[in-house]
Amino acid sequence: MTPMLEPMLNEFREEVAITKRVLERVPVDQLTWKPHRKSMSLGQLALHIASVPGGVAKISQLDEFDVAQGTFDPPQPKSIEEIHGAFDESVRAAEECLGGMTEQKARGNWRLMAHGKQIFSRPRVEILRSIMLNHWYHHRGQLSVYLRLLDVPVPVIYGRSADENPFG
Repeated sequence: MTPMLEPMLNEFREEVAITKRVLERVPVDQLTWKPHRKSMSLGQLALHIASVPGGVAKISQLDEFDVAQGTFDPPQPKSIEEIHGAFDESVRAAEECLGGMTEQKARGNWRLMAHGKQIFSRPRVEILRSIMLNHWYHHRGQLSVYLRLLDVPVPVIYGRSADENPFG
């Protein structure tokens, strides 16, 4: 592994444990619940969170990705086991990606395209940071709000929640 990606891999591993705690709180009988008609369902959001690292790891191996090839409407999972299985597979793929990427590949440019037109070009390491990690954290925050709205105890994420206090 390249030393430049080691801190990101360590952060990823810490965040995996946190994300797993949040995903374990998803109630199996509420997967189709939505807080608003324009929102993803609880199950769609959980599956998206479970899949983000592996999906980004996969497209980061390419030199470019055209959004016209993607589907950005997460499917409705049939079960909580599907979500947990997707998470395990996604984590494994992201670990392999980060652990096996050379510094040259990490520093190399990656392009986002739309119907053949370049939207932007950035070093691959920046894409991994912004889309794999920051995007992942954003949606995990959404999921914690869904849990609160469903009156499901929100687990510790970075410090105490209204339901759990790791400090006392």
